[in-house]
Amino acid sequence: MFTKFWQNHNIATGILTVLRIWLGYHWLTAGWGKITGDFASGGYLQNAASLATGDHPAVAGWWAAFLDGFAIPNAALFDILIPYGEFLVGLGLLLGALTRSAAFFGLVMNMAFLLSGTVSTNPTMLIVSVLILVAGYNAGKIGIDGLFLRKFVETKVMHRSPNRQIA
Repeated sequence: MFTKFWQNHNIATGILTVLRIWLGYHWLTAGWGKITGDFASGGYLQNAASLATGDHPAVAGWWAAFLDGFAIPNAALFDILIPYGEFLVGLGLLLGALTRSAAFFGLVMNMAFLLSGTVSTNPTMLIVSVLILVAGYNAGKIGIDGLFLRKFVETKVMHRSPNRQIA
């Protein structure tokens, strides 16, 4: 019942549109701030790796090993991936274009930030991303996804033979 509401109901479409735009705005502004500013991920990554020690570590050992073994040596790559990833996720969510893909990649980034010991708004953003993924098509219905699918479906339905059976 919960899933059906989010996937099919018009009220859910409106709620999802507001949540999607809110989430997209946060991603877009975060990414733009990093693109236009002096963003460097090296210090953040080293700090996150250092949080894996002590009696109550904030970062799991396996994640710290990933940071030490891959992320920190490739910080220049993350200096590009993070800002542009955030910006593109935000743009996709704001426009309702590739909505589910944008929500998925936003969720991946939120999980990476959470695993690195940063809480901030990440749990809230993660929950909204999951809701968008559960809602599926309905989350992008008011947006470019909805326009594209309506045009595509209308074209296919109008050209379908009346005697043709659908499998």
